[in-house]
Amino acid sequence: MALESNERPNKPIAKFESMLKTDDVYFFDSEDFEDIIHHYLNNGKISLAKKAIKISLKQHPDSIELKLLDVEVMVFENNFEEAEQHLDKLQLLDNSNEEIYIQRANIFSKKDNHQGAIQLLKKALELSDNTFDIHSLLGMEYLFMDDFKKAKENFMKCVSFDEQDYSSLYNVIYCFEFLEDYEGAILYLNDYLDRNPYCEVAWHQLGKQYYAEKMYKEALAAFDFAIISDDSFIGAYFEKGKVLEKLGKYKEAIENYETTIKIEDPTSHAFLRIGKCYEKLEDYDMAKYYYYQTVHEDPLLDKGWLAITRFYMNRKNYNKALYYINKALNIDGESPIYWKKCAKINTELENYDQADFAYKQAVDLGNYELETWLNWSTIATYNEDIPAALQILAQGKQFYPDSPEINYKIPGLYLLANDLINARITLIDALKQNFKSFSVFKEQFPEYSETQWTQEIVNSIKKKM
Repeated sequence: MALESNERPNKPIAKFESMLKTDDVYFFDSEDFEDIIHHYLNNGKISLAKKAIKISLKQHPDSIELKLLDVEVMVFENNFEEAEQHLDKLQLLDNSNEEIYIQRANIFSKKDNHQGAIQLLKKALELSDNTFDIHSLLGMEYLFMDDFKKAKENFMKCVSFDEQDYSSLYNVIYCFEFLEDYEGAILYLNDYLDRNPYCEVAWHQLGKQYYAEKMYKEALAAFDFAIISDDSFIGAYFEKGKVLEKLGKYKEAIENYETTIKIEDPTSHAFLRIGKCYEKLEDYDMAKYYYYQTVHEDPLLDKGWLAITRFYMNRKNYNKALYYINKALNIDGESPIYWKKCAKINTELENYDQADFAYKQAVDLGNYELETWLNWSTIATYNEDIPAALQILAQGKQFYPDSPEINYKIPGLYLLANDLINARITLIDALKQNFKSFSVFKEQFPEYSETQWTQEIVNSIKKKM
């Protein structure tokens, strides 16, 4: 038996959940059902949303809005074919319903047809009086297509509709940043703040733009205004601390980082920044204490382990540094940064076999920096494996074909191997490619740079230039 809503004065959601626990069936009007379904969808309770849709369509079988919510769930669950069939039927009933085009656009978007989704959303715009949500969807589609200019324009429209829409405001600034238009972002935020002078979010974003432009005094003022607007805004204190670091005001920076810890639970990032400040102040005991606090708070934060490792490397305590980089590798053996640091430490300890292995791991995991190829080839030379060193440099040359460091090191290694033919060929190639960088060869191989053999090659190339 269906009960009228006035028999159960509870709010729709509470009443609906009460109904699910009993054998009674309560009656809801279609708008109540829409509110209930939206509530569950917004909170990720899809199974409850589906139950509400099923019951609602029994009570209101002709409601297009409820049928569209049913379609929305189908699209969410990637049941595209069934969703499109329902949309075809609904379009015959109401061809001017913008939600039909929005759901078709969602299907296109999920199929990575973003241009098609945009065309459907533009059609929805023509039919809708409330275009706020559609511009937001358009902005996201343009983001998927890396069209940051048009994405920005649509998110700006969302902000103009609702200046409290901080999600769209963040997206506007994200687009400015991706376009590297920091000046444009600063102008936009200042204009926004003229209308909303106590918006801590906008002040915070403005401070970050000033920071990116190295306008540290202006950034500091912006973060101060963010704090005035909301004295519990942790992000503003943290960013203010970073600015104070740049200005060399390490004690004040520490105070701001400590404020973030007082307001909310401590974070590894705050401990790390405090440690760096104390290291700058040459208070090494406190620096070490906070670095240890960093990895205690978050053992998976690579920056924490690297900070401890660098701390001991700077003190030339390479055995301690090796201990901590190995701890880091035990946590994450897939980090090329860890392996590269491990290689450098083992080099200092003259553990050349371990250094060679560490460089190989770093490269296998995607570290292709020039320094890595050069240092790895040097380690192979220390191990008296010239062919391996040449092979390493040949790999590096694929990434840095114009590098004088690589191109002049190759003939030097051939000379070390007493292979004069290949040494001559590669030295001539290096000189032709970059004669002015011959000083690199002199620096790396002083014992060969002034020999008659080398000078004859250099002079012969010089005459042809």
